[in-house]
Amino acid sequence: MERGPIEGVVTAQLPSGLYEVEVEGPHRITAHLGSGADRNFVRVLVGEHVHVELTARDRSRGRIVRALRQRS
Repeated sequence: MERGPIEGVVTAQLPSGLYEVEVEGPHRITAHLGSGADRNFVRVLVGEHVHVELTARDRSRGRIVRALRQRS
């Protein structure tokens, strides 16, 4: 897989603040919200598009760095 953030779709919300994200077709990874000052204010819902950074050691885990909001 490529380096840097990749786009995916949240398919499920798991316990302990984890999310299941589908990236590049049938690939599914487990991701958590990235740390930061506004982490407590970020809400990610099932079906939303997000940018995910994959870990270097385990490509099935990652960090959600940005939610891609659609404007109404």
